[in-house]
Amino acid sequence: MFSRRTPASFTLNPLTRAVAERRAAGRPLEDLTISNPTQVGIDYPAATLLSALHDPRLLAYEPTANGFAEARRAIAAWHGGLDPERLILAGSTSEAYGWLFKLLCEPGEAVLAPRPSYPLFDCLAGLDSVRLEHYTLLETDGWRIDFEQIERTASSSVRALILVNPNNPTGSYVHEDDWATLLELAARRDWAVISDEVFFDYQWRPAARRTGFDDHSGALVFTLSGLSKSIGLPQMKLGWVHVAGPDRLRNEALERLEWIADAYLPVSAPVQHAARHWLGAGRVIQDSIRRRCLASLDALHDAVSRNPELRLMEPEAGWSAVIEAPRVLTDEQLSIEMVNAGYQVQPGYFYDFEKEGRLVVSLLARPEQLAAGVRALSEIARKAGC
Repeated sequence: MFSRRTPASFTLNPLTRAVAERRAAGRPLEDLTISNPTQVGIDYPAATLLSALHDPRLLAYEPTANGFAEARRAIAAWHGGLDPERLILAGSTSEAYGWLFKLLCEPGEAVLAPRPSYPLFDCLAGLDSVRLEHYTLLETDGWRIDFEQIERTASSSVRALILVNPNNPTGSYVHEDDWATLLELAARRDWAVISDEVFFDYQWRPAARRTGFDDHSGALVFTLSGLSKSIGLPQMKLGWVHVAGPDRLRNEALERLEWIADAYLPVSAPVQHAARHWLGAGRVIQDSIRRRCLASLDALHDAVSRNPELRLMEPEAGWSAVIEAPRVLTDEQLSIEMVNAGYQVQPGYFYDFEKEGRLVVSLLARPEQLAAGVRALSEIARKAGC
């Protein structure tokens, strides 16, 4: 009696079961995958964040489909001077994906998503009866887009291509030279481009960066961001979509998106009224997150350098890091052995890495925890026959 858009089974996989059993037994487990910045000791300007909610306008309900003008102006300024009339506010970037799938795809049509990348796309696409097809990011070429594979394998039912810029978990920006190729391809195939840029500001080493917020004359481009990652406030549910592209397509997309948003009206008045103040404190919060991530990245560098059987796959940006381990066990076996040693990591297959021996950790985890986790991983690899 239930839709096939929900999972056929909720049976725990072996790794999730191992985590649950260890926690149920009361045994310590350091979570090296934590992605919630509010739970890892990041410094927040609490007085500023809370005072923004003391606004008498919160007592009135004034539904606005595309979002309050004041909030859109603040977001436009945050991104360096966008046109606020090209912004649509949503409850989160996940919700924005759902709106874009509804806007662009009939049921059964497809969107292209990168591989490796964030596993949530399968869930979001399935909930909107949209199929995912995948394109490859080439590890041997700095995670650049494999355009030959796209041209060769993309079906006629594809309506959009998703970018994650920078990618999660590889931490790689879309290569600057690939943007022109991508926009030409999208315009030629009548595809939209969806650029997810929630981690864009968190850059760890020099890299050429280009954002989807730039105007594009050839293809329709939707760029996504939100408070959750940009200023580390996942509890303050606010995401946004910026629309760029040829005038006729852009204007029609905005009109249709506003119609979809009007059917949901998901963003609360308190969040919209407070957004201007929170973004005003955003650079301070970003700096706190940046200090943690850089300290954790330094700790990983040092720990991996002391264990030569491991390799850190250097991220350009983002909150994740990928550790390459010897392929003496599968990713799942390595991850379960790490749980048994008291550390939770994510296996590479969660992100569709083509090769075994990839484990993903969060740079929000404390540096000393990550260093201890690397030592445990090294010991597991040695015992398994490395």
